[in-house]
Amino acid sequence: MGLLVGGLRGIAGAGLRFALPPRCPGCGVITPDMHQFCLDCWSALDFLGDPQCARCGAPFEVDPGPGALCGGCHADPPAFDSMRAAVAYGPIARALALKLKYGRRPGIAHTMAAQLRRHLPGGEALVVPVPLHRWRIWTRGYNQSALMARAVVRGTGHLLALDALVRTRATPSLRGLGPDQRAKAVRGAFAVRDRGAVKGRAVLLVDDVYTTGATADACARALRRAGASRVDLICWARVVRDEDVAR
Repeated sequence: MGLLVGGLRGIAGAGLRFALPPRCPGCGVITPDMHQFCLDCWSALDFLGDPQCARCGAPFEVDPGPGALCGGCHADPPAFDSMRAAVAYGPIARALALKLKYGRRPGIAHTMAAQLRRHLPGGEALVVPVPLHRWRIWTRGYNQSALMARAVVRGTGHLLALDALVRTRATPSLRGLGPDQRAKAVRGAFAVRDRGAVKGRAVLLVDDVYTTGATADACARALRRAGASRVDLICWARVVRDEDVAR
């Protein structure tokens, strides 16, 4: 009976793949497997890694050695301990972020998570998505960062805490704002729901795009005030060029 059920499931799965074949999340061409990029889109992605700033993940052209910080983090260290992004912000990375955020394509979160897992820190962490205000969730239907966080922790030893951090007030869209304006817009906009759940814990924040770091910094400050022992951040994409900030 088990073999028969397994065989029927295999046939059904093959039929579904024939009717709805896997497609590249970047451009939509047919690919061999789910969440797999075509060669052109894969080649267009700029995957980030060392050498990079130990704090904010800004890429270095020349390796200055382990633990090196960029000029910005030396002058004004962020509230979080480290940030790592899977890819640099560019046309393909932006397309995926927009499909997840506005295109009602929740499956994109699993595509992103597959690349984010290589940046997961060692040891157990409390995985917390950057929250949306309730009005934004009601209009959009979901929080894209929460979908990413859920996909990232699957099969790991990390603990998911979807509601640990809340956005206490609605904030304006940050698109088109400069770093100072972004920081002012989100200042004091986040709070920890249960301080006891965060106190003494390592927290891993999850977000889709890191632009100037204003939102991540405001979230990290709230978590620090609640007693988090450290706050790390992972994102799908990171802006590395100033001209991309306003997009």
